[in-house]
Amino acid sequence: MIIFPSELKKLGILGMNARNIDYIGKCNDRKLYPLVDDKLQTKQLATQHGLKTPEFFGAVEYQGQIKNIEDLLPKKSGFVIKPAQGSGGKGILIIHKRENDIFYKPSGESLTLIDIKRHTSNILSGLYSLCGKDDVAIIEKLIEFDEVFDGFSFEGIPDIRIIIYKGYPVMAMIRLSTSMSDGKANLHQGAVGVGIDILTGKAISAVQYDRPIFHHPDTGKELLKLEVPYWEEILYLACGSYDMTNLGYLGADIVLDKYEGPMLLELNARPGLTIQIANSQGIIHRLSMIDEVSVTHENIQQRIDFSLKNFKNNV
Repeated sequence: MIIFPSELKKLGILGMNARNIDYIGKCNDRKLYPLVDDKLQTKQLATQHGLKTPEFFGAVEYQGQIKNIEDLLPKKSGFVIKPAQGSGGKGILIIHKRENDIFYKPSGESLTLIDIKRHTSNILSGLYSLCGKDDVAIIEKLIEFDEVFDGFSFEGIPDIRIIIYKGYPVMAMIRLSTSMSDGKANLHQGAVGVGIDILTGKAISAVQYDRPIFHHPDTGKELLKLEVPYWEEILYLACGSYDMTNLGYLGADIVLDKYEGPMLLELNARPGLTIQIANSQGIIHRLSMIDEVSVTHENIQQRIDFSLKNFKNNV
C-alpha cells in the first residue's frame, strides 16, 4: 500500500528530513553533541546533576591498559563493556555471569579473558565508534532484571526510550530483547518495540521490524499487558536530561533495576523515528503543542504535568 506525503502529514508523522532540519538542526547546538555522543561524558555529567546511572567500574582508554583489564572486572556480578562513542547497539558486550575465568553472555555462550581483551581492543581501535574514531571502553555493572518484566524480554534488560522536546516528555516506548537481538534492546537487531502511553506507562501497541506483533516471539507473553512501574519517576529522570544538556530534541534511554529502580542509561541527540510506529501514531501534533506553551512552564514538574494532561493515546 502506498501512502502519499500529504497523508503522512495529516497523520502527524514526522519524517527524517523534517526531524533533521526542523527539530535536531534548530534545537540541538552541535557543540553540545559530545555530551551525549560520548557515553563517558554523559555518565560523568549525570553524576554531577544527581541523575542515577548504572554503577561505573572503570574505563580503558589505551591499548596498553588492556593487559590489566581484569582488575576492573567484577568477580561475581554481571557487567557490560561498551564503546563510549558507539551507536545502534554495536560493540556492546553483555556478560551475564562469571565463573572463575569463564564469562557467560545472556545466550549462554562462553568467553575467555582473551576474548574480553580482544573485544576491548576492537572498541579502542574504533571498530564500533561513530566515524571509526579511536574510542574508549566503558565497563559498568549489568542491570539486575526486575521481575515485573518476566516474559516480556528474552535474555536481556528492557530499556525505555522517551523523546524529550524542549524539556517535555513527548512519546515513549520500551524495547524488549529477543533471541534474535542477542539480549540487546536494539530494534534494528530484532528487538521488539512497545509503544507506551505517556499518561499511564501502559502498553499501547507493539512492533518487530516495523510490523505489528501481539506476543513476544520467544516467550509468547501478551505484550499489551505490559505496564512500566515508577512511571512518573522515569519521566522526571528523562526530563532532567534536557536541563543537564540543553539539547532541545533528544532521546533518553532509561532502564529499571530490580534494586536501584530507574536509571539513565544513555542519551541520543538524533533519536530515531520508529517510536511513532511502535505507538501507532505520529509525533508532530505533540511537538506543535509544546511549541505553543514552552515558555510558560518553569520547571520539570510543570512540563510533565502538561504532557500528562494533553498527550493521550490519540493526541
